[in-house]
Amino acid sequence: MKHFSAKLLMATAFLCGVAFASAQADTIKVSVAAEPYPPFASKDASGQWVGFEVDLAKAVCKAAKLDCEIVATAWDGIIPALIAKKIDVIWASMTITPERSAQIGFTIRYYNTPPEFIGNKADKFDFTPEGMKGKSIGVQTSTIHAQYVQKTYPDADIKSYGTQDAANADLAAGRLDLVMADAAALDDFLAGKDGQCCEMKQFPKDPVFEAGVGGGLRKEDTDLKAKLDEGIKAVYANGEFDAIQKKYFKYNVGTPPK
Repeated sequence: MKHFSAKLLMATAFLCGVAFASAQADTIKVSVAAEPYPPFASKDASGQWVGFEVDLAKAVCKAAKLDCEIVATAWDGIIPALIAKKIDVIWASMTITPERSAQIGFTIRYYNTPPEFIGNKADKFDFTPEGMKGKSIGVQTSTIHAQYVQKTYPDADIKSYGTQDAANADLAAGRLDLVMADAAALDDFLAGKDGQCCEMKQFPKDPVFEAGVGGGLRKEDTDLKAKLDEGIKAVYANGEFDAIQKKYFKYNVGTPPK
């Protein structure tokens, strides 16, 4: 009887271990960028990640019945981390582009806001390639904004930064003529004390900005994509998206899911 009980206990322990490992494997690592990007994602005083995209990720995962963990990855290594299976989803204001889509898959878009240039209130700009010659423009590295200014203004003095905060700080200190980034992120800067120097100068137009932002996934993770797509649609349909965006923005950043 003791021999049987021991075998039974071992089998039970093994099955529990398998169940635990399975539960662990089912945890989806949803990654924001490690660099602060308020109001989308940044750490609060207690070290917790907070912001629009953090709240939205949690709501989408709940609607999709997914067990998600919010993690952070350096922006310039976030696609390699996804491909290497260190994370499962990129949820970091990543614009859907043909170049990125050649490497990874995307959910349907979950928000879209226009890009903008901001500069000192006293300065005026001619946003032609000739007019921007020699102007210093700050952008965050490896972003759609960096690609745009490099393509559109090849004769400008383009300076890349690891974080958007660093670019904004150089603009406020007079070391840059302009900064380009997502309008919602720059509006947050302009509303603060450090941003009182500056104002919006232009909303650039380009087809590359029309695709919007989606969650990045490995191409083979089709089941996960389907669940996240349904989760995104659900938070739009049940009003959660609208409630979340109103906490952070004065205008609509939502786009009807397709």
